[in-house]
Amino acid sequence: METNWVAEGNGLGAERGGSFDMGALGRCLSSFVDEGSPESHRYYLSRRTVLEMLRDRGYSVPSSEIDLSLQEFRVIHGQNPDIDRLKFSATHKSDPSKRILVIFCGTGVLKVSSVRLIAAQIVNRDSLTGLILILQNQITNQALKAVDLFSFKVEMFQITDLLVNITKHLLKPKHEVLTDREKEKLLKKYSIEEKQLPRLLKKDAIAHYYGLEKGQVVKVTHTGDITESHVTYRCVW
Repeated sequence: METNWVAEGNGLGAERGGSFDMGALGRCLSSFVDEGSPESHRYYLSRRTVLEMLRDRGYSVPSSEIDLSLQEFRVIHGQNPDIDRLKFSATHKSDPSKRILVIFCGTGVLKVSSVRLIAAQIVNRDSLTGLILILQNQITNQALKAVDLFSFKVEMFQITDLLVNITKHLLKPKHEVLTDREKEKLLKKYSIEEKQLPRLLKKDAIAHYYGLEKGQVVKVTHTGDITESHVTYRCVW
């Protein structure tokens, strides 16, 4: 979290006679410096984003897990987290038959041998409907083909893309995924077909975040200080 503040007068002891006391200023700023390992910070941020993403998709995710502080995360996982311990699964609230597994991959290139190791880690395979792989490097073409052989949907995210939750960006409009019934009602209301709706590419960051498939429709609400809020609908292609 970025914190902005201005030291005024002698109240903070940072300004003396029109100039800043750099010693006092340094002591103040030192409280915002993260002295832990970059690895633990990266895993903490990406894990939190994935938890928020699954919650937004309708999965049951404890608030205590999302609200875990960086310090609490490091107490549990240490400064150099074991990626095997970061693995977790979640069940959908409205459809308990839907279960998704999240696995953090190592720092090396993901090869076929790595995919085989991942497959060996998966227990209760028959009850799994989705798998999310958090990559820290590239994946080979052969490994991609091996992933396609899984009997359930596999999604892949680069860990660097999960350090910030894109849906929380101030300039990003609000996106809401319509149910099939809401989609039918929308098309009937305006007497149109889904192909007449503006398109949202399946590889778009928002579509990727929500795990959207072709044909799904999202309601996009734009708000601003200058213009009034307005709503548009986009169909995934």
